[in-house]
Amino acid sequence: MGQFRQISTFVEVVSKGSLSAAARAEGIAPAMIGRRLDALESRLGVKLLQRTTRKLALTNEGAAFLEDCQRILAELEEAETAVAERSAHATGHLMISAPAGFGRQHVAPLIPSFLAEHRDVSVTLNMSDRVVDIVGEGIDVAIRIASLSDSNLVSVKLADNERVVVAAPSYLKRYGEPKTLADLAKHNCLAISSEGSQRGWTFRDNGKNVVMKVSGNMGSNDGQVLHDWALAGKGLAWRSMWEVGNEIEAGKLQTVLNEHSAPGNDIYAVFAQRRHLPLRIRAFVDFLRHTYAQPDYWRKSWK
Repeated sequence: MGQFRQISTFVEVVSKGSLSAAARAEGIAPAMIGRRLDALESRLGVKLLQRTTRKLALTNEGAAFLEDCQRILAELEEAETAVAERSAHATGHLMISAPAGFGRQHVAPLIPSFLAEHRDVSVTLNMSDRVVDIVGEGIDVAIRIASLSDSNLVSVKLADNERVVVAAPSYLKRYGEPKTLADLAKHNCLAISSEGSQRGWTFRDNGKNVVMKVSGNMGSNDGQVLHDWALAGKGLAWRSMWEVGNEIEAGKLQTVLNEHSAPGNDIYAVFAQRRHLPLRIRAFVDFLRHTYAQPDYWRKSWK
């Protein structure tokens, strides 16, 4: 222990530039610092520092020794950190927010497996399609499917999100398949609607994103309702693959205008900026990211 203290004192003195500065940092008398350096040089049998009342100067031997000491101390710190992380485990209560549809299909079913790995964590899952106030509502981590711009939050991408236009085979048999974006005007489009105004659909056309104004005789502010109407053959719907993948695999829905598919709003975990992020949050975000990254996850979730 004494040898380690002598080495760390030597590195601190060089870093601070004086014995007195090193002593202040440690809260001891400068004379104690001097005695440690004397003991170190005596033990090694070499002069490490040329000390005067005004400045310190490393000898050649001291410069070489300093480099080795800094490396050793850095490796020791890394070893201690690794041991601490391995021995630490997540604890506490985790408040999670997720969009209702995505949360039901791709968050709630995974929570039992997460808790089986982290037995000292408990979870509350709040599902809502509104944008929650993470800080004000005490949310630890929110799952969002959107383009993010709030610099006061930290976001981690969990997965890509492709959006496609789908319809039931019965609808396409009756009304035909749209071949161009202009053909959407001839079709009943089931769109997210609020206060009588339907939201446009985004496509890729000639290398640029374009928003197409669509119309139809049925709109809703609930994506599941649009999904159900599309399955019933009532029109075209613009939905995320995580939502309609099941029915596409089963042949209950068919994609159209695939060549115009635009990048979707990707799936993110969002949390408040914190200097020391609780391990339960890091563990949950890592768990979701690892699960969604499995090559067969999305295919299995469709079956």
